[in-house]
Amino acid sequence: MYTQSCLSETLRHRRQKLAALIDFPAVLWSGGSSPRNFAANLFPFRANSHFLYFAGFPLENAAIRLERGNLQLFIDDPHPSSALWHGETPTREEIAAKIGADDARPLTELKDYLENVATLAVQDATTWTKQSQLLDRWILPRQVPEGIDLQLAKAIISLRIIHDEAALVELRKAAAVSVEAHQAGMAATRKAKLEAEVRAAMEAVIMGYNMTTAYTSIVTVHGEVLHNGHYHHSLQPGDLLLADVGAETETGWAADITRTWPVSGKFSSTQRDIYDIVLAAHDACIEKIAPGVEYGDIHLLAAGIIAEGLVDLGILRGKPEDLVKMDLHALFFPHGIGHLLGLDVHDMEDLGDLAGYEEGRKRSDRFGLSYLRLNRPLKPGMLVTIEPGFYQVPGILNDPKVRDQYQYLVNWERLEQFADVRGIRIEDDVLVTESGSEVLTAALPNKAEEIENLVLGDR
Repeated sequence: MYTQSCLSETLRHRRQKLAALIDFPAVLWSGGSSPRNFAANLFPFRANSHFLYFAGFPLENAAIRLERGNLQLFIDDPHPSSALWHGETPTREEIAAKIGADDARPLTELKDYLENVATLAVQDATTWTKQSQLLDRWILPRQVPEGIDLQLAKAIISLRIIHDEAALVELRKAAAVSVEAHQAGMAATRKAKLEAEVRAAMEAVIMGYNMTTAYTSIVTVHGEVLHNGHYHHSLQPGDLLLADVGAETETGWAADITRTWPVSGKFSSTQRDIYDIVLAAHDACIEKIAPGVEYGDIHLLAAGIIAEGLVDLGILRGKPEDLVKMDLHALFFPHGIGHLLGLDVHDMEDLGDLAGYEEGRKRSDRFGLSYLRLNRPLKPGMLVTIEPGFYQVPGILNDPKVRDQYQYLVNWERLEQFADVRGIRIEDDVLVTESGSEVLTAALPNKAEEIENLVLGDR
């Protein structure tokens, strides 16, 4: 069992590793809640991930100061009246003991400990405005850090990108619950009339483990809309349902799984043809994962297999390798093969491409590569997603310029025969090991026949 002493030891080890990388103090803020419409009606609070990595608990309106391996906690004791609305909550000293803090002070005293400190921006406006005021420099989200803030960012990236054992315990929990949620979603499809009913069944499993979703769930018959957040469509027998749903543990660690299944319980012949191409790309990419392998090469492997499959089906014309060079695959597979996974579902993307891209690299301006979120060699301890897909996006395929440019390379008449395939994605969470990889979400089947059996159940 993972005990409080294990947690405090893990946090101590993390801050000692940080101390070996930087020679200046750092302050990380947790952030605060934002009101939905009036002050007392708040959105659910989610602590800043960099804060969580070193503090261990989702504390609200708190900050930690890290220097030479020591941790100072700055947080106010709860107001006496808060017990009426929120019940008894831990005191500052009790929290400090849980996380192994060396010192604990009221938040108002933080201003006296900010000389020459580095920091990273928090997403909520109230907090990053406060950060900027206290440090007398702009600390803005979505802006690449500079100076010692950049040095801090790079140091934290080097730690967070390789998961320690404590992180893996949490990531495995999130993966297991997410697998169970997807199984519940497939079972619920048997009687569901709306996407919303399947979503409810999936998120009920996650809530039952006292977890939350790691991102806004995608449960849709319109899988061609990559981040579809609507759930009002009815489920029809010929539809494919794409579900991209992942759990987040109480301490912020995420899973990210996608499965696509037929509402009727049986893929049509055209749906099965495309599904098997996507699955072939998925399996080949996971097989290739190992230390030292370039993630960009894994993406190109998926692109090549998808292009080859579409040539075999008569949808594309030409040699697959040439089609990939011309970005033809991206007409149907426009996004990258995956991303880092950890405390954030797209881990550390609050820092832009600093985490996802090896130093000295930048995003390509090619259509087939510009959405690649991860471009660096793989190392043991990294957790990545593998999520190839096929989508018929009207905004791409119906563009007159696209039709004209690729009139001889795409067999548009043949493509029309696959109109019942709006979107298919298959996604798993893959840990890079010393000798290869481990699929943390392997308990959830992905072969077409297995998917059909899960949906059909006893019908």
